[in-house]
Amino acid sequence: MKNIAFYIASRYLLAKKGSTAVTFITWLAVGAMTVAVTAMFVIISVFSGLEDLNKDLISNLHADLTLKSTSGKTIKNLDKVNTALSANKEIKSFSRVIEEKVYISFNGKGDIAYLRGVDSAYIKVNPINKDIFYGTYPSFKYSNEVLMENSLDNRLSIPVDSSNNYATIFMPKPGTGIINKEEDIYNKRDISVTGVFPGKDQLDSYIISPIELTEELLSLPKKSAYQIVIKLKNPENADAVKQNLLTSLGKTIEIKTKEEENAAFWKMINTEKLFIYLIFALVIFITTFNLAGAIIILQLDKKEQAKSLISLGFPLSHLRMTYFYTGILIVISGVITGLICGTALCYFQLYTEFFRANEVLPFPVKIVGKNYLIVALTASVFGIAISWFFSKISKEYITKS
Repeated sequence: MKNIAFYIASRYLLAKKGSTAVTFITWLAVGAMTVAVTAMFVIISVFSGLEDLNKDLISNLHADLTLKSTSGKTIKNLDKVNTALSANKEIKSFSRVIEEKVYISFNGKGDIAYLRGVDSAYIKVNPINKDIFYGTYPSFKYSNEVLMENSLDNRLSIPVDSSNNYATIFMPKPGTGIINKEEDIYNKRDISVTGVFPGKDQLDSYIISPIELTEELLSLPKKSAYQIVIKLKNPENADAVKQNLLTSLGKTIEIKTKEEENAAFWKMINTEKLFIYLIFALVIFITTFNLAGAIIILQLDKKEQAKSLISLGFPLSHLRMTYFYTGILIVISGVITGLICGTALCYFQLYTEFFRANEVLPFPVKIVGKNYLIVALTASVFGIAISWFFSKISKEYITKS
């Protein structure tokens, strides 16, 4: 009997003969489900692409692990820390970093910038030298050679790799008492820009310099560090390495993973993704009312046939299953067609980059297996629920004139 119910349902959906209105409403429901599923799959795939894009954008901002002092800016017992890091086989490279806000001036123009002093091992942790599009990475032979973020360099119009044009960096001096001369206010140093890199919205107004320059401007002893950035052989082991280092170095050290350093940023991304999912889930839920309409119209149009089936001994429960199976077939058709169309649109964007966020950045798309599951499951849950609810036809409705 159940097979008969499914057979009748498939005939209702696929038969060429019958009411034009029923056929139109049925395929309208399939089309609406297709459009909703396609839209949801494409949007979720775009967010998956944005997630990867954001990971690339911050890859040169935060390392796999970042080590800082819990008391003050400067890391205490640096030799002990270096020994522990060198002994850990999971660590590939590490680098000392000192970062402070500075004022930079050139030819009467000035701006606030972030000066990040790094040692020569920094590019082994964060390969920012690969992003340079004009000039070269500092040679570290001279402490005043720096790498500058593009927008900051453009605002100040500083020539790159020029031996005659120097900008000046000012670092305020801490302290109290009466100011008698200019040198009591700040330390300053002339710098030469050897190269320019794109900030990618994450390193705007940054200057990368040898760490000796920041030590000099801040009047710090040599071999100082505000933080140590660490590159792991396997980034997936970040949490385990973190716990191991905390055990060996004690409570005076704070260690954060890349995700923890960007906790607020990822929370914002995940919240946006959740809201987009909820919005499109609502769209699919509203779309399923086309399915309800198709089932109701089918019941009205096939009322006489249903009465004949009941008279021949066809159980009411199986008649209800017939309408339920019809709804399920509509949902399955819409979901499969929608996923195929969504995949086609995603591949079209991947290969043509037709849709663009701006002149240089196409909308990123990433096709992920779990996205198929999320979209199909969302549409199926709503579709099955609506089909089950509206298939509950009463016997009195069929038998009465």
